[in-house]
Amino acid sequence: MSRPGLLSVADLGRGGIVEVLHLADSFAEVSERAIPKVPALRGKTVATVFFEPSTRTRLSFEAAAKRLSADTMSFAAATSSVTKGESLRDTVETVDALGVDVMVVRHASSGAPAQVARWVDACVVNAGDGQHEHPTQALLDCFTLREALAARAGSPPADDLAGVRIAIVGDVRHSRVARSCVLAFGALGARVTLVGPATLMPPTTQGWGVEVRHDLDEVLPEIDVCYLLRLQSERLREALLPSLGEYSERFGLTRDRARRLDPDLLVMHPGPMIRGLEIASGVADSARSLVTRQVHNGVAVRMAVLFRLLAGGLPSEPTGAGPAADEASPAGSGQGGARHG
Repeated sequence: MSRPGLLSVADLGRGGIVEVLHLADSFAEVSERAIPKVPALRGKTVATVFFEPSTRTRLSFEAAAKRLSADTMSFAAATSSVTKGESLRDTVETVDALGVDVMVVRHASSGAPAQVARWVDACVVNAGDGQHEHPTQALLDCFTLREALAARAGSPPADDLAGVRIAIVGDVRHSRVARSCVLAFGALGARVTLVGPATLMPPTTQGWGVEVRHDLDEVLPEIDVCYLLRLQSERLREALLPSLGEYSERFGLTRDRARRLDPDLLVMHPGPMIRGLEIASGVADSARSLVTRQVHNGVAVRMAVLFRLLAGGLPSEPTGAGPAADEASPAGSGQGGARHG
């Protein structure tokens, strides 16, 4: 039977999120040392098992594991026996048989990491599954935002985001990041608005605890944080947009739109960014942008997640939410199940 892992932000609850953020505070200090390494997970093995391409998430988890002195293994479907027809189950059971303690899984099908967790003995961390969730991205976003707000206020980071107004903008329908961020931001008390064309919104947001708007220019003066999403062209299987140019004009953070922004508005993006479509280069590289800090902080946050799973006990508020959760919740709104065999 598998050990507890992290499949959804809902596995943590507010208390678990705050615990991860506090642990990440400590590991952020480790990352600034001349030798950024501690022996906390010496003798443990972390395997990244990715059936989809990734740069940030894979490298971040591998860096996190190494800084905790864990051994690492890396699996990429394109260079594995999957190309010869090996099934998902046989693949992950092979990796598990090598004696790994944590399996970090990314897969194109919603629910695949949850299914993997039923097959293996290792802890399973969801590194992104279909249109379902990407919990560690949401955790590092919370960490980055609270860090930026604390620096601006000249105070220690708070344990919540109470009263912070966040707009998540763009292709919400296909975004696992958006679903995890809605859960995490909401758990910490932020007010979340989803902004985008109606065709790129989920079929329902009932139970999400968010507002839905379709005019970015109306929303921008009302918010503290503009969180842009990548337009996921690889998942657009039907004509959901008139044109990319119109999408950029209406929902992109263009140079002209940026000139009208409140000077204190913060900008976030989970990457990879499509410059000139979702965001102008001048905005992405500006002082208001937290994009680079998000990548930097991902290592400390993933160190905290790995440490918590292997040395810090069970999730504090397990809810059972995940691929089989209520379709009206962000965690349960991914389309489709895992493909096996």
